[in-house]
Amino acid sequence: MMKVKTLCVAVFALGMAGSAVAADGAALYASKGCLACHGPDANTPVMPAYPKLAGQNAQYAELQMKDIKSGKRANGMSAAMKAIMAGVSDEEITAIATWLSTQ
Repeated sequence: MMKVKTLCVAVFALGMAGSAVAADGAALYASKGCLACHGPDANTPVMPAYPKLAGQNAQYAELQMKDIKSGKRANGMSAAMKAIMAGVSDEEITAIATWLSTQ
């Protein structure tokens, strides 16, 4: 019985941590300036060429942001994004990507 309680507490704690990451992702999305181009809801970009990010698969979004940051992705609007992504840590990228996937 004790193992079950411990497991339940651990699962609950992980769920809470996931919510915290998503909340941090929303704050990071705003503070890193993402909303300036992709819109406050990540679904209303200011230019038609800018992608809608809301609902994007978290792993895909994370990979794209990391590839832009490293220079591996150098097509489309990624040149403009490279300077922005230079100021975003890998942990922050993960949090933003996680948040985007929930929008």
